[in-house]
Amino acid sequence: MKKQEQECCPEFEPAKWDKKAFAWDRKHFIRETIPTFFHTPFPPMIGKKMKKMSELADKAKANIPDLSEALIMFRDPTPFKSEIYYAVTGDVEGANNTTLTGTFSAGVFDGPYNSIPRYIKEMEKRLASENKKAKDYYIHYAYCPKCAKKFGHNYMILFAEV
Repeated sequence: MKKQEQECCPEFEPAKWDKKAFAWDRKHFIRETIPTFFHTPFPPMIGKKMKKMSELADKAKANIPDLSEALIMFRDPTPFKSEIYYAVTGDVEGANNTTLTGTFSAGVFDGPYNSIPRYIKEMEKRLASENKKAKDYYIHYAYCPKCAKKFGHNYMILFAEV
């Protein structure tokens, strides 16, 4: 009997996101925070928070049905704290519900996590050429580390709130 492989991260389509603008009007998310050390999260903490958020969204039947549209974004308000924004279809009981409203310019990058400062600089140059300036940044990692190895890419979407 052939063992069926459970999908973890769907195959990412960079063209769907790269150099696109998204206008969000009260886009629903649930939010959690994790400690970091100079922007480096503690992996066990991410797993625990992700599992909790996923279970709460499942229970509320609020998970995004199309996994290729499901965003899990990270924002670091300080070098010692990261916020996780897990996209949902509506309010989730027992979770820290929040919404995001605004225009977000997206850029897709492929490379190691420690290149994020360089990607932010590239994004700032692109925005400047469009006479825009970022108010804040959110990052969506297209793949978990296991799937990045499987697909041979470490894609991330950098969302600049403009």
